[in-house]
Amino acid sequence: MEIPESISGIYNVVSSILDIELFQINHKPISLMSLLMFILVVIVFFIISKIFTRFILRSILSRFDIERGLKFNLLRISHYLVMITGTVIAFQFIGIDLAGLAVIFGLLSVGIGFGLQNVTSNFISGLILLFERPIKVGDRVTVGDVEGDVIAINMRSTTVRTLTNIAIIVPNSDFISGKVTNWSYGDTKVRLDVPVGVSYGSDIDIVIKALKEVAGEHSRVLKNPTPNVLLSNFGDSSWDMQLRVWLPNTSAYYITKSEINMAIVRKFRKYEIEIPFPQRDLHVRSPLPVPLKNTGTGPGDDLPSKS
Repeated sequence: MEIPESISGIYNVVSSILDIELFQINHKPISLMSLLMFILVVIVFFIISKIFTRFILRSILSRFDIERGLKFNLLRISHYLVMITGTVIAFQFIGIDLAGLAVIFGLLSVGIGFGLQNVTSNFISGLILLFERPIKVGDRVTVGDVEGDVIAINMRSTTVRTLTNIAIIVPNSDFISGKVTNWSYGDTKVRLDVPVGVSYGSDIDIVIKALKEVAGEHSRVLKNPTPNVLLSNFGDSSWDMQLRVWLPNTSAYYITKSEINMAIVRKFRKYEIEIPFPQRDLHVRSPLPVPLKNTGTGPGDDLPSKS
């Protein structure tokens, strides 16, 4: 069966366009066809990576008791390995050996000089976060003025969901070069200190008893370490007490603090313990007598004075 001349002509035109040389890498001509094949191979490996990581998540990792952060790191590293393998195969597929990659890295270094420093820094920082794990998915962190839970660590940035359910995109380099508070690093337990003032006329033993009852009755407060009641300071109008308790994690830190404060108010009312108002002493001084000035309008003021 012969191919119609019109179709053959179209094929020849398309073939000639695809064979146009765009540039060279290590003296290897790169045509439009080679570039399209390279992109196609990378896309295929990207799809394979997504299928592979989802299979691991649903079929393998879900069967083991693995913490959320480690599971995320395993999936992310698997994705990177598959994509690196696909990129290397894509280069080989178009006829460029690994030695030609040195030219690519040379071009990349030139690009870095033109403004890609931050992108490269964030990418390297992302790899450090994945392997060194100073923070991981699920951790409660404070970086700058942002406090929230880490929900994703990507190549360029880390996503932190704040306590108001807002997703903040933080560059990875901020976690490496800046000061970061990780509330969950190593040990998820967190200490909660609740200050409260009581009047000097209170029975200190009853105050300690009341505060310990508040700690013991709250469901989120850990029994070990044992809650403590401290007399931290002698204030102007009160004893400054402090209830120190431990929570299993930071998930309900501020809610627990509010609930304990309300429980202290109820418990103090039960035991008739007074939380004093701030007191200030006001000293009022009597004004000095002011001498009256002679204005010359009174009776007899126009009489001549005696010499």
